[in-house]
Amino acid sequence: MPKQTRKTKNLTQIPNIPTNKIAIKLKPKAETLVKKGHPWVFESSIVKQNKEGNSGDLAVIFDQRKNQFLACGFYDPNSPIRIKILQANKPATINAEWFRNKIQEAYNKRLPLLQTDTNSYRLIYGENDSLPSLIADVYDSVLVVKLYASFWFYHLATILPALIEVSKAKTTVLRLSRNVQKENNEFDFTDGQILDGELKNEIIIFKEHGVNFSANVIHGHKTGYFLDHRANRKKVGELSKNKTVLDVFSYAGGFSVHALVGGAKEVTSLDISAPALEIAKSNAKLNPFSGKHKVIAGDAFEEMALLAKANKKFDLVVIDPPSFAKSATEVPKALASYRKLTQLGLKLIHKKGMLVLASCSSRVTAEEFFELVEETLQLNNTNYEILEITQHDSDHPISFPEGAYLKCMYIKIQ
Repeated sequence: MPKQTRKTKNLTQIPNIPTNKIAIKLKPKAETLVKKGHPWVFESSIVKQNKEGNSGDLAVIFDQRKNQFLACGFYDPNSPIRIKILQANKPATINAEWFRNKIQEAYNKRLPLLQTDTNSYRLIYGENDSLPSLIADVYDSVLVVKLYASFWFYHLATILPALIEVSKAKTTVLRLSRNVQKENNEFDFTDGQILDGELKNEIIIFKEHGVNFSANVIHGHKTGYFLDHRANRKKVGELSKNKTVLDVFSYAGGFSVHALVGGAKEVTSLDISAPALEIAKSNAKLNPFSGKHKVIAGDAFEEMALLAKANKKFDLVVIDPPSFAKSATEVPKALASYRKLTQLGLKLIHKKGMLVLASCSSRVTAEEFFELVEETLQLNNTNYEILEITQHDSDHPISFPEGAYLKCMYIKIQ
């Protein structure tokens, strides 16, 4: 691919825009939540503010009783979550030094992962690393910064040097969420913009636990790849030796490639997206393997039903669907889909095989998901053993309930 000619913005060209401070007071219940470390303040929780706030302003929250500092965070007039907390209970000056300390703290948490044969990781996981609505992923020497709120435009000049320094990135790419792209952007920032260094190829080859993958840091989903399932992909690879494996909702082949490298006899990648399956095939070819790699392009529910009708069986079935519930109203439908997938998965497993089921629907709690899967297993008179229950990998630390979305279970069919 030719050298990237996308619009670039040198670090020195990123504007340092002055913002204001707003004094805020909250309802008692919201005060208590903030004291306990919850990072969100909803518009409906604000009872008093001294002036109108703009995106990027620093909201300083004072407690009702003593009128003392309670917390501070970025003001977001574009969201019902009106304040995203940066610091609570102890006063702080939010400046370049504060940002650098937070980024270094986050990096230190990732050190055990980086001591493995892995050069791709999530450096900043938003609220869970005290930097709300900001994601920073590293793929080899490329840093991808994704913004989920426009208030970060006002603070990029302050935070970017520390992100680059701590990650030792040679290139920095900016990605913007759909909502941020829709908002009025007076700073000329664009999705896929190069903020620092050069990008000769938008596809970056990286390693996770010694297995090679690719990420399109300009056009790929999220920041280019899904890093949260890394530990589960490694585990599936370790379980796959001499096995036949079905990877449902395979996307770019994360589980499939680990299974092939782990010595699977045959791996079938099933996804509705033919282009994603091409990426899965190319990712597999980045690694040595001897098993067969098959692909099926089609709707997962329909194709699994067809495989079951043909009496096709696998030693290991991995089902990792996209989020089924974007809102609370979609939860019942999501649960019905998980039930159906569990039933279909059971039909496709050899005796003494294994079913790996995952959910990334944040609206569906881990308790709801695991209970539903077990209930489905029991209704189908399945003799089973739950070997393990897992969550996000270590570079996705969880600091508040809403930060936990990924849940995965390993079920041995007896």
